[in-house]
Amino acid sequence: MCTRIFYETGTSTYITGRSMDWRDVTMESDLWVFPRGMARNGGVGEGSATWTSKYGSVIVAIYNLATSDGMNEAGLAGNMLYLVESSYGDPAERNKPLISVGAWLQYMLDNFATVAEAAEAMADDPLTVITGEAPNGAPATVHLALSDASGDSAIFEFVGGKLTIHHSRDYKVMTNSPTYDQQLAINGYWNLVGGKSFLPGTVNAADRFARASYNLKSATPLKDRRAALASVFSQVRAISTPLGMSDPEKPNIASTLWRTVAEHEHRRYYFDSVINPSVFWVDLADFDLSEGAPAKTLGLNDPALPGGDVAGLMKEAAPFEFLVP
Repeated sequence: MCTRIFYETGTSTYITGRSMDWRDVTMESDLWVFPRGMARNGGVGEGSATWTSKYGSVIVAIYNLATSDGMNEAGLAGNMLYLVESSYGDPAERNKPLISVGAWLQYMLDNFATVAEAAEAMADDPLTVITGEAPNGAPATVHLALSDASGDSAIFEFVGGKLTIHHSRDYKVMTNSPTYDQQLAINGYWNLVGGKSFLPGTVNAADRFARASYNLKSATPLKDRRAALASVFSQVRAISTPLGMSDPEKPNIASTLWRTVAEHEHRRYYFDSVINPSVFWVDLADFDLSEGAPAKTLGLNDPALPGGDVAGLMKEAAPFEFLVP
């Protein structure tokens, strides 16, 4: 239902862009800025993982139940995408600290500065993700992509009850089903065909993966910052699914509701709404991210939101609680 790309500019800096596709066109989305030093837990009661955030972050929460996207002050960006094949394993059999699926990405942003750090820390599969249902009844089965300012990238998937990490600077595109190893195999065929000859045109995840991969490798690495941003926005928009399109029998197909773009070097985070067409952003440097500073939020479904820098519109608020079964 979603697509993520990781673009290298002509000055060897990096930009991550993604689309959020979801069947519930009224889905609540909110922008949050969190300081470092927050005491956190996995949100599922007894046995939950606990940690204190090392890094401040800006994120988009869906339904104020899950961190779905974001970037931290070290320049690590994360994207949560739907994956119907996700299987997190039996908590009793795994016997590991528990974490809500809604907190999984926030844990990454709170604790790690780079993809390599996150991949190393997760290598022994230390957490059990507890899933549930979104308010619209859809199962919260997801995989995660991480990218950083050095150009590193990784995909984290729970398949068959075990965590698989696909870690490579070459893993620049991610969509939904099938699992990432199969996506790479399918895309290998389209690389041989060549995008100038033919590309698959449906909204299915594997077809979007092929088109996004071709567009990304064909896009010029632009040196001008504004032009590089425009390239990423245009690529993510080109792979978006029209509003109103969905298939109840195919959960991987849904309308694009919004897009985000993260500038890793500049720590600027953009939000591009489909329902309320405007692009606005925040710079993490504009916020007090020190321990004890308040969390701040901004509702993103308000049609009166202006474009441009919205840091001054964010209000102090108590952090949301993560999704529980």
